[in-house]
Amino acid sequence: MAAGLTKTQLVRLLAEKNELSNKQAAAFLEHLTDTAIKETRKNGIFVVPGLGRLKKVHRKARMGRNPQTGEPIQIKAKTTAKFYLAKAAKDAIAPKK
Repeated sequence: MAAGLTKTQLVRLLAEKNELSNKQAAAFLEHLTDTAIKETRKNGIFVVPGLGRLKKVHRKARMGRNPQTGEPIQIKAKTTAKFYLAKAAKDAIAPKK
């Protein structure tokens, strides 16, 4: 699988597209990341219009298996985050046939 954009490449691309300095583009990207984390932690969801939503989800405790020994183990409940891709983005990336 091909590698994606690095953070530096993304910052340069944002800077060129929006006629900003690399420093301003990096600050914007950092601010967007911080806002997404804070809002998801506080409200449980953060939406990036046209791209998708970051959502806090709770996983219940469940039984699992140790893949090496096959022994059943108890997996604890935990809270994690999932990203759901917007329909428009999904259709643009992989159009229906």
